Amino acid sequence: MFEPIIIHNDEKVLTVDLHQKLLLYEIKASDKIPPPEVALKIDNAIIGTLGNILSIIGKAKSRKSFFIGMAVSASVAKNNVISVLTNELPQAQRNVLYFDTEQGKYHVQKALKRICTITGVSEPTNLNTYGLRALNPIERAELIEYAIYNTPNLGIVFIDGIKDLITSINDEEQATMIVSKLMKWSEEKNILIVTVLHQNKGDNNARGHIGTELNNKAETVLSVSKSTENEMVSIVQAEMCRNLEPESFAFEIDQNGIPYISDYNIDNKPTKKLSKKELYELYKYEIVIDIFATTTDLGIGYGQLLDHFKRAYLVKCGESICERTSKDYIKYLIEESYILKSQTDNKYYIGTFENDNNDIF
Repeated sequence: MFEPIIIHNDEKVLTVDLHQKLLLYEIKASDKIPPPEVALKIDNAIIGTLGNILSIIGKAKSRKSFFIGMAVSASVAKNNVISVLTNELPQAQRNVLYFDTEQGKYHVQKALKRICTITGVSEPTNLNTYGLRALNPIERAELIEYAIYNTPNLGIVFIDGIKDLITSINDEEQATMIVSKLMKWSEEKNILIVTVLHQNKGDNNARGHIGTELNNKAETVLSVSKSTENEMVSIVQAEMCRNLEPESFAFEIDQNGIPYISDYNIDNKPTKKLSKKELYELYKYEIVIDIFATTTDLGIGYGQLLDHFKRAYLVKCGESICERTSKDYIKYLIEESYILKSQTDNKYYIGTFENDNNDIF
């Protein structure tokens, strides 16, 4: 089917090599490809399988790290220590890696001690924990890669937080690079990789290009948020799941700082239809990224900006928007510095704006 095009001898060899490599990735309907093995479940719903990525997102102080501690505990324990969270790792892949890139040694150890308390084991032999705060992004990625490829019987890798493996969460090239590495590691080692990332301050989207990349590539995206009615309660719910969507659940922190599943009643009534303004607020960051996806440095005229906005709104929000309302929202984006108008050439460029961690977009 594929005949190498021979221009001269050197290129002939290159073409044959690429052809052989291409055949390694060919998939046929007659191939017997087994389904991925289950790694983590919420009740009976699969949230993570071997060879895939599970993304955890949440705003600052939503208790994401406490939830990660619960997930790590469920992953290393032989018994069901968290009622709604269970692992089904194969016996040959019971080892777990836990990387923390944000906290100092004392607080990483404190998180580890919580895991020990939950599991009832003073020092889990199938868990290795690392605090990588003192390193730069390249060093962190290198050490994580080394550990992944040199830890025997590995099943799950937790990375809290993934943004610290790059210098800017809004750098498209870096985001694509690191998410490509995650996919490569997970597939080549047949492991589940769990990442943690902040949500934007003004909406519920995962931050930056890396957030968009993870949303597109992850098997499941779970969000952790504080209850609007009771700040002592955090709620875990699925934002996206390629399998059966798990039911939301709540957890609280006891007087000893240990998280536990709460009997807090989560209102599971259908969400009301969002207004165009609510959709705009929810997706405005992604809309701006989409508008300037191919013209970040060139700038565009107002007519093109208007057309791109209407198209991006339709793609991201799932419904069309009239020209008048589009102009109003473009005005808001300019006022909030999401979009900048040049006084030199009267063209429009992607803006710079800050989130609550002072990361520049």
